[in-house]
Amino acid sequence: MEIREITDKELRREWNRRFYLKPGAQLKSARDSVEHLRSLFSNVPRDQEHFGILLLNQQNQIIESIILFSGTINTSAVYPRELVKLVFKHEAASVLIAHTHPSGCTQPSSSDKAVTTKISKLLSNLDVELIDHLVLGNGVEEYFSFADHRML
Repeated sequence: MEIREITDKELRREWNRRFYLKPGAQLKSARDSVEHLRSLFSNVPRDQEHFGILLLNQQNQIIESIILFSGTINTSAVYPRELVKLVFKHEAASVLIAHTHPSGCTQPSSSDKAVTTKISKLLSNLDVELIDHLVLGNGVEEYFSFADHRML
């Protein structure tokens, strides 16, 4: 079989099989997180922003991975209250948040920075750590990590 004969659906299925981490899997790097999140976001429209959360235990093992909000081509409303409800429901010790940028540009906007600060402060007051906020572009290598850029 030649590569041209493989459908997008088959490629997406194989990507998910290789990179979607099941509950209990441990995140070891931003790269692990990005690959997992790409598989999480693989079945949603690419022309909309989507916001997801990884709820983690004390060993950074995944409890649950959820697409929490979806929006338009350049924005997704984020409601911290809904995020906190999930943290309590799953008794998460830490979280990693991420969202897509349909434009492909991974540079965080001023509103991305503001919501990160708001969520970080909120979680800190609840003794829950915000491990990272990832902004995902279109390519596999295209992402921005708030933690890697010391912005948390």
